[in-house]
Amino acid sequence: MPISQLLPPTSHGFHPLHSPNFPKTPPFLKLFSPPSFSCLFSHQIQLRIFCCLALDQTSQQNCSANVEPSDDLRVVFAGGGTGGHIYPAVAIADEIKIINPNARILFLGTAHGMESTAVPSAGYDFDSIPAVPLARPLFSPQNILLPYRLIKSMIQCYSRLREFDPHIVVGTGGYVSFPVCLAAALKGLKMVIQEQNSVPGIANWVLSWFADQVFVAFNSSIDYFPKHKCIVSGNPVRLSVRRYVSKAAARLHFFPSYVNSGNLEAKVVLILGGSLGANAINIAMLNLYYQMLLEHKNLFIIWQTGVHAFDEMESLVKNHPHLVLSPFLHNMDLAYAAADLVVSRAGAMTCTEILATGKPSILKGSDGGLGNVEPYSHEKDSSLKNRSSLEKRKAD
Repeated sequence: MPISQLLPPTSHGFHPLHSPNFPKTPPFLKLFSPPSFSCLFSHQIQLRIFCCLALDQTSQQNCSANVEPSDDLRVVFAGGGTGGHIYPAVAIADEIKIINPNARILFLGTAHGMESTAVPSAGYDFDSIPAVPLARPLFSPQNILLPYRLIKSMIQCYSRLREFDPHIVVGTGGYVSFPVCLAAALKGLKMVIQEQNSVPGIANWVLSWFADQVFVAFNSSIDYFPKHKCIVSGNPVRLSVRRYVSKAAARLHFFPSYVNSGNLEAKVVLILGGSLGANAINIAMLNLYYQMLLEHKNLFIIWQTGVHAFDEMESLVKNHPHLVLSPFLHNMDLAYAAADLVVSRAGAMTCTEILATGKPSILKGSDGGLGNVEPYSHEKDSSLKNRSSLEKRKAD
């Protein structure tokens, strides 16, 4: 069935971008109603949810339901380490709060991870749990104490889940999600996972065998999970990114002199090296940025280096009024709105947000710059498939 037949003509729901510059792509939403959960998709800010819809989703996966929201709905999100695991959870939480403002939402993550600052800045409660990273290779001496650390973390997660008593636990990947979701499964709670990448990480792959439902972004991802649990849903996009922001206002935020100068010919390039850093992009920009700014007087650059690479880049990069250097961009809605071109590594969530905002982009496959932040060995293959999927969807 064509998407246009499923959506109301004046939709004000999950993709509230009333601008011809933004594609009307149906995004991801999965909401859960205690004590059971359903795959539900809403395109209106109302209490009745009428359809489950996803990009390239087969008709067999569509489901319809009428659900009354619960005043005491409680949801726990587990995911972190990188923005690619944090912001899908934030996007789902945003939509749950729109549909059910009384819902109680709790994020669990590590005390020193990105999630410890990103989640509170998004307006949600956050609790820390012990980190249990998996070193690579698997038989590394660093993993000798892994079973002990995992059990210790699971005990704390179990205790926190018992206190909060959620109706459902949502895992969005990364080693942070593993002990939380495993504790949820052992406690008998409803547990679902959301996989952003074409090729999943080991955490989500293992958890899929315990999960009630697995939401994947791409049809090809089904091959890695129990097929009967999978729903192709696409990736969720944060409410802040989906909001319309004028280009002039966004550029004024980064370059106050831009509007004052009345420069209508200016072009802004947004460089995204990932939330933690992508060495190849940072090195390439280090060699090119100053020459680019000298040769093109109307060029402006917004450059996110990643938190791990920022100190080194800051020491090597010269100050320039047309350059903004940042370890991490919390105002991605403004960054996308200001940009004429995005240069980025092909992370799944970045690809999704580029598609949602309709920005021209240059994408690079993974260079392994994340170290052992994410405990799977398919990162490079995944980023290449993410890029390929984005190119296919843009072509369609």
